Amino acid sequence: MTVPVFEEYEPAIDCTCAGCALQRRAAARAVPVRYGGHPAAHGARRALVLATAAGVVLSCGAAGAAAAAGRTAGAPLADQDPEPVPDTPQGEKGPLKGSGASGPPSDSAVLRKTTRAEIINRAKKWVDAKVPYSMEKHWSDGYRQDCSGYVSMAWNLGTNEWTGSLASYGTRIARADLQPGDMLLFHNPADPSKGSHVTIFGGWTDYTRTHYVAYEQARPKTRKQSTPMAYWSNSDRYVAYRYKGVSGGSPGSGSGTAFPGAGQFGPGANNADVTRLGEMLTARGAKRFYAVGPGPVWGEADRRATQAFQQAQGWKGAEADGLPGPDTWRLLTTGTGRDIPPAATGGSPNTSTAFPGRGYFQPGRSNSHVDRLGRQLVKKGYGKHYVSGPDPRWTEADRRNVEAFQRAQGWRGGAADGYPGPETWRRLFA
Repeated sequence: MTVPVFEEYEPAIDCTCAGCALQRRAAARAVPVRYGGHPAAHGARRALVLATAAGVVLSCGAAGAAAAAGRTAGAPLADQDPEPVPDTPQGEKGPLKGSGASGPPSDSAVLRKTTRAEIINRAKKWVDAKVPYSMEKHWSDGYRQDCSGYVSMAWNLGTNEWTGSLASYGTRIARADLQPGDMLLFHNPADPSKGSHVTIFGGWTDYTRTHYVAYEQARPKTRKQSTPMAYWSNSDRYVAYRYKGVSGGSPGSGSGTAFPGAGQFGPGANNADVTRLGEMLTARGAKRFYAVGPGPVWGEADRRATQAFQQAQGWKGAEADGLPGPDTWRLLTTGTGRDIPPAATGGSPNTSTAFPGRGYFQPGRSNSHVDRLGRQLVKKGYGKHYVSGPDPRWTEADRRNVEAFQRAQGWRGGAADGYPGPETWRRLFA
C-alpha cells in the first residue's frame, strides 16, 4: 500500500516563519500535533512525526501509519472536521462476520426480495447507531463498516460486497429515474482504493434536483446529508443502479417509462414532465442548450435539446420536430439510443459560457456566477473542498477548488491563484 498523499493548505496568518508554515501544513494533514516554544523547534518535531508515520507504513500499512500520527485507522474525527470526500479503501468480497454471520456467501443469483422502505430503514439504523467507518471491522449485523459493506447491508445482500461487485446486483438506470433505495456507484478499476465510493439515494432535496439526500458510510461515521448530484468529486463518473430484488415504487415518483402524452409538452406547458424531460436530455448530452437548467416551463431550450436528441437517432423531418413522442420518451427513460454528440464549435446561443468578469469572484461577493462556477467544479471532479456544497457566496472553498483545477492544467504561481480568469472559465465549461 502506498503512503497517503496529502494536499497542503496554508491559511492566511501573519507569521511567515518556516516553523509556522510547517504547523499550517500539519493542520491540513489532519495530524494532531501540538507545537510550542521557538519556531525552530517546530520543524524538528514535525519531521519526527512524519518519519514515525512513514516508518510504520513500511512495516504495518496505512492503519499503523494513522495510529503513529496520533489517530487510529477508522476512528471518528471531530464533528467540526468533516471529510466530504472520503478516502474509502475497502475490504474484499466475503461472507458476513461476527454475530451476524450466517454461513458462507449465498449464491448471488438468488436475490433477497426487499422494498424501498426496508432499504431506507436499514440505512437509517447505521445512521442512528453512528457506526464508525472501518474497512477491517464488522458491525453487529455482520456487515463490514465501509461504504460497500453499508450498501450490502441496506440492500440485504447477505454478503459483504465491494464497489467492483455491487453493480452485478443492480440494473443501471438514468439519474432522472432515481428513487429512494437506489445507489450511486463510482468504481475506479485502475485503482479501486482511490476514489471508489457508493451512496444510497434517499430522495431529492428540492424540485431543482441538483442535490439529494445521501446515506453513506464515510469517516468518521455513517451519515445522512444533502449532497450534490452525484458527489463532491468524480461526479460525472458515478452510475445510478436499482437493486434487482426491489419491489414496488414510490407513488408519484415519475419513474415509469409510460409516455405522459403530447399535451404535456410544447408552448405553454408547465408541469413536472417538462422538468423530467430536460433532466433526461441533459444526462444524454444536452446541457449546452440550457442556460440555467431544466425547469417545468417549456421553452426553446427544451425544443432544441429534444430535436438534437432526435437527430442523434438519425431521425429527420417531422420525426425530429423537437417535440417528444412515445419513441423519444422510451429511449430517454430506458437510457437507450444514441447520446447527443458534442457541439463542433461554440455550442448554441444558450450556452452562456462567456466569462462574466473577475469582479464577481472576490471575497464578500454573492451572485449566480459563483454558484454556476461551483457546480461546474463539482461536475469536473474539483469539489473536494466544499463541506455543504457550492452556493452563490464566494468562499475560501471556491478559491481552493479553482486553484486545484488550475494546478491540474499545469499552471503555477500567479496563474494558479484560485481566482478564475477567461482561460480558466473557458476550460471549465469546454
